[in-house]
This record gives sequence, C-alpha cells and structure tokens, in this order.
Amino acid sequence: MTQTFKTWALWGLMSVMSCAAHAGMGLTQLPGKGEDGPVTVYYPTDAAEAPVQRGPFTLQLAEHAAPAQGNGRLVIITHGSGGAPWVHADLARHLVLAGYTVALPEHAGDNYKNATRPGPDSWALRPAEVSRAIDSVAQHAPLAALLRLDKVGVFGQSAGGHTALSLAGGAWSPARFAQHCDTHLEADFPACVGTFIRLSGGFWDGLKLWAARSVLRWRFTDAQPHTHQDPRIAAAIAGVPAAADFDPESLRTPRIPLGVMTSGGDIWLRPTWHSDAVLAACAPRCEHLLHLPQGGHSAYMSPLPPADLLGATLGRLLADPPDFDRAAAVPEVHQRIRGFFDRHLGTAAP
Repeated sequence: MTQTFKTWALWGLMSVMSCAAHAGMGLTQLPGKGEDGPVTVYYPTDAAEAPVQRGPFTLQLAEHAAPAQGNGRLVIITHGSGGAPWVHADLARHLVLAGYTVALPEHAGDNYKNATRPGPDSWALRPAEVSRAIDSVAQHAPLAALLRLDKVGVFGQSAGGHTALSLAGGAWSPARFAQHCDTHLEADFPACVGTFIRLSGGFWDGLKLWAARSVLRWRFTDAQPHTHQDPRIAAAIAGVPAAADFDPESLRTPRIPLGVMTSGGDIWLRPTWHSDAVLAACAPRCEHLLHLPQGGHSAYMSPLPPADLLGATLGRLLADPPDFDRAAAVPEVHQRIRGFFDRHLGTAAP
C-alpha cells in the first residue's frame, strides 16, 4: 500500500466518521458590521446539499439551510491578498463535518472584488475585521444559539497568516516593512510589490527597483507598532505568513497557542524572511504544525482558482511546483489544522 493511498484512506475514514454526525455543509452570508464587507459562514446542517455556483467553482452546499448542532466552536479563516471565501471551501468542509462553524470576513480593499489596498494598508485593518466578524456571528440568532464564543480559532494564509500572527500577539509596523524591502527588495520583490509588476531580468529592472523603493519609502513611514487583542480568540494558525515586518521579540512568547505552516517552494513569500523568521523567533513556544518541502505559496488553499483566470504574474506565484503532490498533501493539511483546533479549543455545546 503506497503512502499516498494510506493518507487518502485515513482521510476518507475520518470524513465518513464525521459525516455520520453531520450530514452536510450549510452556507449563508451575514452583513458585516458598519462599513465592513460581508461575512461568509459555513456550518453543520442536516439539510440536503445541492450544487452552488460561486465564481469559477461549483460547490456542494445547503444554501441558507437551518444550522444543526455541531461542537459549539467557531473558526475564522482570514483569506490571503485578493482572496475569496471559496478557495478555502475544502478546509471549511473538513472542519464543518467535524462540527465546527467557519466564518470568513471579506477584508476591505484586499479581496477578489476589490484589491486596491493590499499590504500594510490592509494588514492594519484585518485583525479588527476578524473581531467584528465574530460579532456578526454572535448577533445571528440561529448560529449564535449553537455556539460558545469564549474560545474562537483563527486560520490565516499569506496575508491572512499576517493577521493570525497579529492576533497571537505579534507587533509590526509599516516602517519595518519599508526597511525590509529597502534592504531585500530584489530578492523578496513579490512580497514587497505584489503582483502589479515583476522583475524580468531585463533592461527595465533597475528602473522598477528604483520606483518601488521610492514609493515604499514615501508611503510606509509609520513606525508605531500595530497590535490587536481579542480575548475570545484562543488559538491561531499562520500558514505561509507575510511576516518580514514583525518585531521578532513580539513573537517570542505568543499570547495564545500558535501553529505555523510552511512551504519549501514558496516564491511569493520567501521562507527566509517570512515563515522561517517566525519560527526562529517563536520556537519552542509555537508549534511547527506542518512543513511541505515541495509545496508552493498556494499549498494551503483548496480548491485553486483556474490558472487562466489569474494572469501571468499571479499564476506563476500561485502555481504548484512540479514535484508537489497536491492530492496527498491537502488531506494532511486539513487534518493538522483540525487536530490543532481540537486540542486547543475543545468542544463546547451550549
């Protein structure tokens, strides 16, 4: 029996056991608080599922169905830059079938509908958006009646990983981001500039580097540490996090259990300055939850958007490396995330 088959068999057995208790996954969308965007919620339900089209994805869901009693715990997923709630639907299903309710806030100016304010502008807003997403769930009577919100989990990928680190006690500043990029701009170009432009090895690279440094030095001068605490958040996982702007001392002793998930083939957020730097700061007081040696930046997203919708630069940054076995890795990713929250959140049926 191959290792891949064993992995799939274990995942299938766990899924069948979960399905015995929870028949399906419901979907609803709650209004955000104030000017916040909507909060997408996946939850346990006994209703029958049906195909639901969201963007390029056809998902099996019970839309607007009555929620069923799960394990009483809420997990917030904070999406990456330009992200959508649909690219974490497979993780949400794994958690929902285990009894969790899963909510995804739409981060302002850094989502699939509006990506005009990525980077530090978004990072400064995201932790409070997570807190207000919890508030939205708490005020939705059918869901709130089935949940205890004294221990909420957070999973974040990429820019969402930055959010998870902030919620775990990390302190960062726009000025630290600019300083990192001033020093390491060419080697960490996508992390500093995003997908707007790319270095090609050609004549114009020097001008691109000069222009990028000029903009970064001008825009990101705020040296005030940014922090955020929410006593309801009891455990956090940072997957391939953007992290070069954190003060390492602030990560030495996370205020809550913190898991870190890494990918050896990440070319968007080079591990040297991001996930590896987090582990160097927080170990052994954080948990290196999973390392995927052949994984890329998108290894913790599933399903992936079709490549033809991403464009050349984004498609290159999100593409799986040739040696990455996604079919074997994704079930393990989901099991590690669920196991972490099982250990640190427990069950809390009202």
